[in-house]
Amino acid sequence: MTVAADIEAKLTAALQPLRLTVIDESHLHAGHAGARPQGESHFRVEIVAQIFAGQSRVDRQRRIYALLDQQFAAGLHALSIKALTPDEA
Repeated sequence: MTVAADIEAKLTAALQPLRLTVIDESHLHAGHAGARPQGESHFRVEIVAQIFAGQSRVDRQRRIYALLDQQFAAGLHALSIKALTPDEA
C-alpha cells in the first residue's frame, strides 16, 4: 500500500469524511531535508468532515496528526492540512 493510500484509509475510517483528497507533493521538496529519493514524504490533505464541528483549526490538525503517528514514525516528513466542516466547505 502506498503512503497516500494508507493516509486515505486511516482518515476515512476514523473521520468518515464527506470529501477527502490526499496529494503527494514530495516532488516539490526533492533535495530538501526529510525528502526521500523514492518520494512519499510530503503530502497535502484536504478533508471535509462533520466530526470537526466545534473544533478549532489546531484541534483538527492535532487529531489528524495523532491518527497518522505511525506514518510519521515510518518516514512521513511533512503534512499540510486543510480540515473543514461541511458548513465551511
